[in-house]
Amino acid sequence: MILDKETAQKTAELLLQINAIKLQPQNPFTWASGWKSPIYCDNRITLSYPMIRNFLRENLAKQIEHLYGKPDCIAGVATGAIGIGALVADYLNLPFCYVRPEAKKHGRQNKIEGFIEAGQNVVVVEDLISTGKSSLLAVEALQEANMNVKGMVAIFTYGFDVAEENFKKAAIQLHTLSDYASLLIQAEKSQYITTEDSNLLSTWRNDPSIWGK
Repeated sequence: MILDKETAQKTAELLLQINAIKLQPQNPFTWASGWKSPIYCDNRITLSYPMIRNFLRENLAKQIEHLYGKPDCIAGVATGAIGIGALVADYLNLPFCYVRPEAKKHGRQNKIEGFIEAGQNVVVVEDLISTGKSSLLAVEALQEANMNVKGMVAIFTYGFDVAEENFKKAAIQLHTLSDYASLLIQAEKSQYITTEDSNLLSTWRNDPSIWGK
């Protein structure tokens, strides 16, 4: 869910500017799942741009305070959200931990890295939501450690129906700074794509598993 349309479009604009999001409707990418996709998103690039990472840090922190007050801890999902999660925790002056969707195969085989205590309220920070599966595995790890997961905030979501269903089943609130619909509006407005491209990109969002086949 988007809380502020202006923030959503500003976030999309910044991600496009630094190629954290690339749109190639005529020359699509192939995801690991085998899906053909006209979009590729890597929000870790934002960490290399101080102005942009600070914008994301402050707006994610403000969302957390608006939605949940001040939790006891911020948890970033490994590996993509470790950086931005730590920045958000620092901004809020809160403890930070990070969570793996699956336990390490060696050493202590931890899922959670950092000091946490049972019963603490935690908000999870993600960089990108696709199906939500790995994000929700991280939530499960926190719940198994008897943490009270208040909700999740993320930079960007593709807005797939399957993700909405997965979060609903898990009874976890998800709020993002921007989403696919806001991205298309901003990309066309800034002439990053044409109206024809925008229409093609919209059809991908409707059924990504068969798009381009």
